[in-house]
Amino acid sequence: MPDRSHYPVRKTTLRDEGKDEYVARLTPAERVSLVWTLTVQAWQFKDPTFRESRLRRDVVRVVRRGR
Repeated sequence: MPDRSHYPVRKTTLRDEGKDEYVARLTPAERVSLVWTLTVQAWQFKDPTFRESRLRRDVVRVVRRGR
């Protein structure tokens, strides 16, 4: 087993969790981009044939009929 006695550790309470100055300066899009690679790797670990979908699901078109 590796020696973990020198790993940096930070003790915090649940109330103060997530109040990191670095993360507070990031936009939501930047936060997602930080973890996206890890997310894809986790899916590939679960399913080695996993490929990121090229179909964009955030593009929509609304067609309204006249009343």
